[in-house]
Amino acid sequence: MLRKSSRPFQTHGREHKTRTKRELMEAFEIGIIGGTGGIGRWFADFFRGEGYTVHVSGRTVGMRLDEMTRTCRVVIVSVPINATAAVIEQVGPKMKEGSLLMDFTSLKEGPVRDMLRCSSSEVMGCHPLFGPDVPSIKGRNIAMCPARIDKWYGWPDDLFRKRGANVFEVTPEKHDRMMSIIQGLNHLDTITMGLALKETGVDLAELKNFTTPFFDTKLAIIEKTCTNNPRLYADIITGNRDILKIIATYEQSLSRIKYLVEKNDAEALAELISSSFE
Repeated sequence: MLRKSSRPFQTHGREHKTRTKRELMEAFEIGIIGGTGGIGRWFADFFRGEGYTVHVSGRTVGMRLDEMTRTCRVVIVSVPINATAAVIEQVGPKMKEGSLLMDFTSLKEGPVRDMLRCSSSEVMGCHPLFGPDVPSIKGRNIAMCPARIDKWYGWPDDLFRKRGANVFEVTPEKHDRMMSIIQGLNHLDTITMGLALKETGVDLAELKNFTTPFFDTKLAIIEKTCTNNPRLYADIITGNRDILKIIATYEQSLSRIKYLVEKNDAEALAELISSSFE
């Protein structure tokens, strides 16, 4: 169950209100596990740009986890999905009471549940809905899942909003249901098209002589998905418990299309297509 205080972190009395921004930044340090690459490194740079002291930890470099939990009042887990549970198991029990444990994982039910179980700290799930290739947080969506939260409520939400992000609160369960569509259905469609292209046996070099700009864009997405980090997409798909419903819906939709094509019923197919966004 979500629990939040009616008193945000920024309003702890008159003395707190009169502190300068620099004093607030010096009040705590941030640790990012997985902060040497990808979205973890992006946010390490972001927080440093806001004046925070940030420590990072990678597989073989950076601050040790026991030192990080002693030094940092905020610790963020930003590792691949398949490694997240093990990292939370390791770092959670070391978190001080009153500190904040967060994660940047694409799925939220499992990580939030694990953080609650393994730690006595405050817990906030977070999913930045963008990749490390964006130049700015402005205009980007960020999902927040406050799970066990009191004095840290309002941070980092206010910080992200101040820089122009669209920050919204959601339960881990609803987050993952929506991700089964936004990520699951999207990646399934891309992967299915890639597999189908392979099964046709067509030479891609020859195919490119016939492509349109729109198809070129699709090919680029397929290539990125299938070659850049296939394990990431596999974990996103298999780790979401709602994905089988999405696959069933996808199969049903494809069967309807196949049926109309077999009947050579272009009018009915056109009506089906137009009904998609009614």
